[in-house]
Amino acid sequence: MTTDATTKEAFFERLGALSDDMIAAHGRDFAMGALILAARFIAQGQPVADAATASAGRIIVEQ
Repeated sequence: MTTDATTKEAFFERLGALSDDMIAAHGRDFAMGALILAARFIAQGQPVADAATASAGRIIVEQ
């Protein structure tokens, strides 16, 4: 496996563990919502940590 592939695999393992922890603590809906929100921030070019802090308490889920 190349270094790039190894690094990506490590990130997927961390993401999987984080997802499992979120599901255990708050359920599947929370985990999916948090991951979707993070993906949205990434797509918009916003720093995920800054955007999550700014959005805390006022997250709106569009349907």
